[in-house]
Amino acid sequence: MKKHDGLNHVCRLFVILLAGATLSLRGAEAVSEPVLNNNSTGSPPFISSETSIWEAGVGEGFRRGTHTLGISTGAGFGVAVFGGRLEHDLALMSVDYGCMIGGVKGESHWYRGNWEIRGELFGGAEFAPGKEWVVGLTPHLRYNFATGTRWIPFLDGGAGVTATGIGPPDLSNTFEFNLQASTGVQWFVKNNCAVTLEARWLHLSCAGISTPNLGLNTVMGMVGLSWYF
Repeated sequence: MKKHDGLNHVCRLFVILLAGATLSLRGAEAVSEPVLNNNSTGSPPFISSETSIWEAGVGEGFRRGTHTLGISTGAGFGVAVFGGRLEHDLALMSVDYGCMIGGVKGESHWYRGNWEIRGELFGGAEFAPGKEWVVGLTPHLRYNFATGTRWIPFLDGGAGVTATGIGPPDLSNTFEFNLQASTGVQWFVKNNCAVTLEARWLHLSCAGISTPNLGLNTVMGMVGLSWYF
């Protein structure tokens, strides 16, 4: 009888110890969770996706792999230069997608910034001297200057393909190439959203594939919005 009583006491003690160990473990987990997951204010830590695009704060250069999505619209006045005979006035809209292909370059220099590769799809119309359509697809290379402010200037260049109804005397047929060069500035109204102002030179020609090949040249002003993620 005493043997069974002793065994019962041991079993009860084992159950009590097991229950105590379980409660202690749960209590340790409950105590450790706020340390790992909560900040000093008692709320979960939050790393904003808006600030993650920056290397070291707003305006200090973009992180490598940051993506961009932009839309813009504008109009321009043609210039009869480089052999072109007419002044072709255009109105365009564009959508572009880009990616920062490296981290911040030129540390401690005035040209500190990021290289970005972009793809642009644009379309619109000539409204003088005639009324014709134009669409194009252009890869771009852009350099964004890191200023340490919400104003980020850039230089941009691209070359692509174009289809248009504009013809002689300056262009020959539907298929043309396009060359672009631009400069502008982005004003970050939010940490990941910017208003873009841009001055752009646009050239269309067929590179001598057919004639005439005098070329179209237009200086444009563009305004748009860009999102970074």
